[in-house]
Amino acid sequence: MRVLICVKRVPAPGARINITDDGQDVDAAHLGFTVSPHEECGVEEAVQLVERHGGEATVLTLGGPESEEQLRYAASLGIQNAVLVASDGAPWDPQRTAQAVTSAIESIEGEDGAFDLILFGNESADSGGFQVGVRVAHKLGRPIVNAIKGIELDTENAKVIARREIDGGREVYEMPTPAVLGVKEGLNLPRYPTMKGRLASKKVEVKVIDAVGDTGSQKRVTLLQPPEQASNTVKLGEGPSAAPAIVDLLDELGVL
Repeated sequence: MRVLICVKRVPAPGARINITDDGQDVDAAHLGFTVSPHEECGVEEAVQLVERHGGEATVLTLGGPESEEQLRYAASLGIQNAVLVASDGAPWDPQRTAQAVTSAIESIEGEDGAFDLILFGNESADSGGFQVGVRVAHKLGRPIVNAIKGIELDTENAKVIARREIDGGREVYEMPTPAVLGVKEGLNLPRYPTMKGRLASKKVEVKVIDAVGDTGSQKRVTLLQPPEQASNTVKLGEGPSAAPAIVDLLDELGVL
């Protein structure tokens, strides 16, 4: 079987986020980067599925050359193949991201055959848009369910059984493969890379595919000006002697 896990390079959770002087973007000068917690579980699940059923797992990300760090980390955990959908490194909106990821998947599948299962994190840790996985599944014409915390594969009947938690119970979905799932943190317990895995990840060839995605939404940030502070203060008086002045002021304002 063939499994694809899509990840995103995001600032490390818990890091202090600074904004650029123009207020338009995150200042990444002193940030550490990783993948979202949901995607960490997706990587672990892809590795476990291949361990149980055989086959191979591929990790894919959209970004600049620095995103290779996240690909090689996934490779150090047991992912066999890595794909970088190369962009200029600037943030892409969900619509353009889905276009680029879909185009890359179609290119890979055109050469090597369809993925039985494509995994996304339920949402990214930075923008939290909940959109890319759904958009990609729609463009590929494949079923998708989000918020998954349990996966079973029936390779003989070409179907996947996915479970997600709801208030007071859980829902169980049975879908034909190929399919797409959005997984949540808690699906499993991600492993740590071994020294052997880290060394092996340096030898994994990263396939580079140019990003395709020309149209998308536009970002506009409106900066609100702080309210003007009163420049002059007039003292009406002190104690009971101030009462007449206050009454006159309220009358002038039309309150009385």
